[in-house]
Amino acid sequence: MARTYVVTGAASGIGRATVHLLTALDHVVVTLDRHDADVVADLSTPAGRTEAVEGVRAATGGIVDAVIACAGLALPEPATVAVNYFGTVATLEGLRPMLAAGAHPRAVVVSSMASFQPNDAALVDACLAGDEAHALDIAAKLAGAEDTANLIYASTKAALNRWMRRVATTPGWAGAHVPINAVGPGVVLTPMTEGWTSSAEGRAFLEQMVPMPLTGFMAPEQVAAVLVFLASEENSAMTGQVVFVDGGSDVVLRGETAW
Repeated sequence: MARTYVVTGAASGIGRATVHLLTALDHVVVTLDRHDADVVADLSTPAGRTEAVEGVRAATGGIVDAVIACAGLALPEPATVAVNYFGTVATLEGLRPMLAAGAHPRAVVVSSMASFQPNDAALVDACLAGDEAHALDIAAKLAGAEDTANLIYASTKAALNRWMRRVATTPGWAGAHVPINAVGPGVVLTPMTEGWTSSAEGRAFLEQMVPMPLTGFMAPEQVAAVLVFLASEENSAMTGQVVFVDGGSDVVLRGETAW
């Protein structure tokens, strides 16, 4: 049976691959991005997040079966905090009532294997406290120094994982029969990573930071397949989980001691 899916970050990368896979399965897909989408909105601003939710409401009649939140940035600057954490959370919370009205509702978030890499604890805490102004201020200070700027991305993904785990079993999610999970990709060959993967030096650096013995750098379709399963009717009992789709980097870097 065809279901109605909302995919954020749908114009490129993992989001675009996910849209193609869902369309091939004959589902109805409402795309959301800053351009080339059914709903055009900027998730880096509160106004844009409101526009996103209202645009989806208008496009779906207020009933959504699944949300796959792929929108994100990997820049060492405050905008990454605004989109990756606050934009994602606001979108999911804003669409949650529409999910509760859908059939077999599901929500999935794109996180990253970077979520278990070094981060800035103060930034993570500010995100989880919902204090966007403070979080952006911290990010601006981190961005100003070469040795801390790269903590921004990992911090947003760590905070996102913790938020997802925090809400997964609450009345508004599990209590409303809405599972929410995340995937943690390794290095995916998308426009977001092209600045690194297009040069031999960049690829060598990433291979050292993110060892992926099973796959090497991945195509976005490999992540999309897992997202589609997690958002499907068949995923009926999994919630609050981060599934690392990373070619084995989690195993290499954390080993059995992760448990």
